[in-house]
Amino acid sequence: MKRVSIAVLLVFALHSFSCKKYIQQQEQNALVKAVTAGQWYVQEYLQNDSDITASFSGYLFKFDANGTVAGTRNSISIQGTWKADINARTIVSNFPGAPLPLRNLNETWHITDSYTNFVVANSSDSVYSTSNILQLQQQ
Repeated sequence: MKRVSIAVLLVFALHSFSCKKYIQQQEQNALVKAVTAGQWYVQEYLQNDSDITASFSGYLFKFDANGTVAGTRNSISIQGTWKADINARTIVSNFPGAPLPLRNLNETWHITDSYTNFVVANSSDSVYSTSNILQLQQQ
């Protein structure tokens, strides 16, 4: 009887683990689908309580499911990468060698609020002693 109980518990544990993984994958898929639908713009960017939103004026961002992102303004496109972690509620973005203001997006962003058409996130950079708040809005 003890062997049967252990076997049942083992099967249940494996099933629970695989269900949890499946749910996490579905959540990740939903996030990617929401982010890659349409284009986004910077609604607000605060850096150390200074509003630098205007420096992003005219930029539109297109996120692709393969982990690339393009920031485009005046027909000039700068390529970067992005990666979301649904469990940690973070998005890492990187525009290698990009000029300002896009270089300001090279952070690990901690999502504090979101919906299908907006994301609010913050980051802290200990090297440059900056604290950032970013709000992206879908166009």
